[in-house]
Amino acid sequence: MTLDWLIIGGGIHGVHIAARLLGDAGVDPDRLRIVDPGDRLLAQWRRATATTGMKHLRSPSVHNLDLNPMSLKSFARKHRRRDPDVFAPPYDRPALELFNDHCDQVAETFGLADLHIRDRATTCSVDCDGVHVRLSDGREIAARHLVLAIGASEQPLWPDWAPRDDARVHHVFDPGFDGWPSSTETVVVVGGGISASQVALRLLDEGHQVHLVSPHALREHQFDSDPGWLGPKYMDGFRREQDLDRRRALITEARHRGSVPPDVMRALRRAMGRDELRWHEGEIAGLDERHRGLDLRLASGAVLEADRALLATGFVTRRPGGPMVDDLIASASLPCASCGYPIVDSTLRWHPRVFVSGPLAELELGPASRNIAGARRAGDKLVEAARNGAGES
Repeated sequence: MTLDWLIIGGGIHGVHIAARLLGDAGVDPDRLRIVDPGDRLLAQWRRATATTGMKHLRSPSVHNLDLNPMSLKSFARKHRRRDPDVFAPPYDRPALELFNDHCDQVAETFGLADLHIRDRATTCSVDCDGVHVRLSDGREIAARHLVLAIGASEQPLWPDWAPRDDARVHHVFDPGFDGWPSSTETVVVVGGGISASQVALRLLDEGHQVHLVSPHALREHQFDSDPGWLGPKYMDGFRREQDLDRRRALITEARHRGSVPPDVMRALRRAMGRDELRWHEGEIAGLDERHRGLDLRLASGAVLEADRALLATGFVTRRPGGPMVDDLIASASLPCASCGYPIVDSTLRWHPRVFVSGPLAELELGPASRNIAGARRAGDKLVEAARNGAGES
């Protein structure tokens, strides 16, 4: 059977787009599938947020995975979630547990677990009849339309000084991360943003000695880009800009990389004020391995002795998707900007049969493309495309 829609990626974007295609565009569930190697949908999201110790999302409650942006607030009322910590000020940011429970309800409402193909897409190609995707187990799936809802989660950024073969050095966003200390240790957390800060605070809560090493001063921003990027304030000018190199520059300038929201900043400063958290601004120049620990040499000349180093250094900036997307680009002559990212139309169409979301859509959707808000905007575009026959001739 040839599907109408095949979504590669079962994270925030893939789940929301599936719900929108089913609920708003009227796609038959029998004609839609989601390919993702996780044992359940949103598996990587759950692992990453659990590892960092996230308590509340950075995003407001209207940024959720259901069709109606007010659905999360309604869900909380229905299930008597009246604890004052369920929504944190400002912007009614939901507690992680509430958000995840709501995601479960969205998945149940649309039967998404039954549409989940638990495998990895390894190659995909397009022809006049549709899209053909091969899975790691050798199966092939045919579909009329493909959505690449691929994030950057499988390409964490490892600093040059960090060895990948030392059991005491881990990146917290490695898909198979298992480096959390099981007994009291001295831990160096490396990174300057919200994830590194949350990891450091979680380690403190669990009784560890913690050093936080950031390459820059602590930066406070409520969101990782100005809310004006969600509406016409900034997006009108962004869309008028036809030079894609300039669009890339606007995205880079707009993102508050390595920043933390005010509530996390307050927690960091309280911990530093009590001398529980030792914060160091600077680069790490190198690492020396000892029999019973690590010596991390800072560019300042200081040396930090630790039992373990946890990297929360974000993700590489190259286009996600790896060889699968590289081969698709080559085989279908798909257009890319000089930064390597897709050139798509206003409905996120990269090819008459291929659509994108998340990082792959950011030259069209702007700096919020990777976030939950970006997933909702991508959902709007995909619903529009589906209702219009997805641009088929």
